[in-house]
Amino acid sequence: MKQTATGVYRIQEFATLAGVTVRALHHYDRLGLLKPSGRSDSGYRLYRDRDLARLEQIVVLKVLGLPLKQIGRLLKRESPLVETLRRQQTVLFEKRRQLDVAIDAIKQAEQSLLTSREPDWTLFTHIVREIEMQNNTEWSKKYYSPEAQAKVEERKHRWSPELQERVTKAWNTLLADIEAALGEDPTSPTAQALAARWRTLVEGFTGGDQEIQKGLNKMWADKENWPT
Repeated sequence: MKQTATGVYRIQEFATLAGVTVRALHHYDRLGLLKPSGRSDSGYRLYRDRDLARLEQIVVLKVLGLPLKQIGRLLKRESPLVETLRRQQTVLFEKRRQLDVAIDAIKQAEQSLLTSREPDWTLFTHIVREIEMQNNTEWSKKYYSPEAQAKVEERKHRWSPELQERVTKAWNTLLADIEAALGEDPTSPTAQALAARWRTLVEGFTGGDQEIQKGLNKMWADKENWPT
């Protein structure tokens, strides 16, 4: 790749040098993460070597799983890097734990197939349950701030598959009861009892944490877009 005589790169050259796409550079520009050092007379974005160092920071933090908004705050020194990395480490440790559980279940199922003519379907059910637990939590992460997400991951250590199943059943029962009571007066004993059950289940998930509560509120407000 040829560098211009003035020591700057056009966007395609810079993208090739950095190993990213032109589209990504446009996106980072719009978000204010990485502005070009200047523009040519024709309006083309121009980048210098110092821009590469900032781009490398963005790429590294993105690989660690940090959302772009959080990366922007870090680059502006609005968020302490050490605390952010610790929270992200907690998230990644929890993901690894979940994967280890699923991998262990698969190994047990494989061993069962090798030593028995009949498969142990209980083990396969366990595998499906572990994978479903991971899938059911991944889609909801977009509603939570990085701070709230880390707190949710920390609380997951207390949630076994059995507890998750009980809570899911409790929510399904509550939602069915709410639908059946739609015509009730909100001040009636029935409605008040339903509200109390709702608060209990929400409290069990949030632990009273306002950041988690805020994310949960966003998720419920977007119920129409939940995966089926």
